[in-house]
Amino acid sequence: MGGKYGCWHRGRNYRHRHVIFRLLWGHAIQTQPEPDDFDAFWKATLAAADGPPILDVHPEPNGLPLFDCWDVTFAGFDGDPIRAWYTRPAGQRGPLPAVVEYAGYGRGRGLPHERLTWPAAGYAHLLMDNRAQGDQYGSGGDTPDPQGTAAGLLARGILSPYDYYYRRLITDAARAVHALRALPGVDPHRVAVAGNSQGGGLALAVAGLVPDVAAVLTSAPFLCQIQRAVDLAGTEPYNLIAAYLAVHRDAAPAVWNTLAYVDAVTFARRAVAPVHFGIGLRDTVCPPDTGFAAYDQYGSANGRSAPPSRTMRVYPYNGHEGGEAFHTRDQLRWLAATLDSA
Repeated sequence: MGGKYGCWHRGRNYRHRHVIFRLLWGHAIQTQPEPDDFDAFWKATLAAADGPPILDVHPEPNGLPLFDCWDVTFAGFDGDPIRAWYTRPAGQRGPLPAVVEYAGYGRGRGLPHERLTWPAAGYAHLLMDNRAQGDQYGSGGDTPDPQGTAAGLLARGILSPYDYYYRRLITDAARAVHALRALPGVDPHRVAVAGNSQGGGLALAVAGLVPDVAAVLTSAPFLCQIQRAVDLAGTEPYNLIAAYLAVHRDAAPAVWNTLAYVDAVTFARRAVAPVHFGIGLRDTVCPPDTGFAAYDQYGSANGRSAPPSRTMRVYPYNGHEGGEAFHTRDQLRWLAATLDSA
């Protein structure tokens, strides 16, 4: 699947390539059932969080004369204060195309000089902090979760979709787009969402919830076909669900019902923006066929007559790290071309 099938585009050869993938991988992509009230649930959730997005913004010294940075606090789920870094190329006054970036599981926003690829490429960049995360990797985070501490995030509140942690985090992610558009120097019509792993799952969720984003970049996406991922993955974070069910043996129906409301495949079906995927076929953290399910279903239930553009970059010999800098180069080229045509 390298070389010839390393990059897939929706086109006349798409069906042939997809059949080859299924034969080689040995698992036909499944359709994940979705709750009947999925749309109503998320419409009500986002409506409850509606209001002025920006709570506070002030300049943040970063020691880098080529980049200006601001410490932003915006209103997320239930109006909770969510921290973020807003970074721009210094001296750029006109409205810029922009990227909202979501961090991976266990990471926070870190320090303002850590993630500069997008502003170095000329974009306005908002890096969202993950509530109650930042204690496992990177340089920490600054956003608490008023409803609990960081331990066992994937299982927190899992018996009800209304109490579940990812209901709050996904709402934060959608609100981050509104926050970026409210900041100075942003072209509101050219805002992309991007992320890897958990961040990739959040980007897909936002693509389904905020229909006017201009582009979506997702790699090694988390939260896709969650029940199958729990069966396949032997590492954190998916094994937290298995560990919970190993003790709470009668809770499985409630658990799978809750997770159905945050499955990124279901959000992906509703997306309309062009999308760029990246997947490593040896990924044991976010099993590759769960990401392929999101690609397969992307835009299939968005109510539009024409499907959105989809691109997939496959890394046959890589795991959760995927293409790393090679993939970033591919993303930069794809996003520039996509936003130029928007």
